[in-house]
Amino acid sequence: MKRYLFILISFAFYQTAATAQELNSRVQIQAPTVANIDKRNIEVLQTAVRDFLNNNKWTNETYTPQERIECNFVITITDWDGNSAYKAEAQLQSSRPVYGSAYNSTLLNLSDKDFDFNYTEGQSLDFSDQNFISNLSSLLGFYAYTIIGLDKDSFSSLGGTPYFKKALTVVNNAQTSANKGWKAFDGLRNRYWLNENLLNKGFEELRAFIYDYHFNGLDRLQDNAPRGVKKMITLLSGLKQMDKQKVGSIFPNFYFASKADEVVNIFSIPTGDVSDSIKAYNLLAEIDPANLNKYEALKQLNSTAKQGLKK
Repeated sequence: MKRYLFILISFAFYQTAATAQELNSRVQIQAPTVANIDKRNIEVLQTAVRDFLNNNKWTNETYTPQERIECNFVITITDWDGNSAYKAEAQLQSSRPVYGSAYNSTLLNLSDKDFDFNYTEGQSLDFSDQNFISNLSSLLGFYAYTIIGLDKDSFSSLGGTPYFKKALTVVNNAQTSANKGWKAFDGLRNRYWLNENLLNKGFEELRAFIYDYHFNGLDRLQDNAPRGVKKMITLLSGLKQMDKQKVGSIFPNFYFASKADEVVNIFSIPTGDVSDSIKAYNLLAEIDPANLNKYEALKQLNSTAKQGLKK
């Protein structure tokens, strides 16, 4: 009997593992500056958002629990009408593991200032690829597809395109909504332009870089770190050809901002060639001038290394 029970439990576990969904989302909803907000409703909402992201099937693929994409949604409510309408901002982050290490590399680190929605306690979050049902489910669906797309891009060149197209469908469906962030004229750094950039052929070079950087760069550092760093410098050299007018667009802006600290750490790895850190600095200064203050550490590293050689 015990053996039979064990088999049943093992089978149930296997079934759960075999059909695990794509996202492993941690959700935090807070309202630090909103007086008299219904805290129970916020707790219920937090659970509903987490379950929506983690329990929906966003692809036709099978993910094991270990393959689920790690992501964080921190939603900060800034205003409440006392009923069901909330104004909010969201900080969204996702990452993927680096082969042979315990390190996770950030793929998305983005702030959405127009994360407004309506919600009442007990309301089900329904979502459809065919039409707009609610702003909250559309926001979550859009970012679910975007997160999956970026993850796919990091494992195969331009592999995220089908999911960015699904996110485009969400954008198109939301054109009937009065909520901000879905339309081209709502601003230059919103969901419309994020999706436009990700599907724009002018940014395919950057998307291909995401694959090379992670799969051919980070994932190879464990085998031979100095050689991996030199490979990274070669990859950066290829990005010099990117249209300089596009550098300030939302996609390269959020991508490089999320990577700046990481690349400084990578190019701080000794390679035996003291000029490598200054090569990396010069490339990054040209490709990503917005984060130049962070890259200054590489220039200092080069100066220190040269002084060490003189002694």
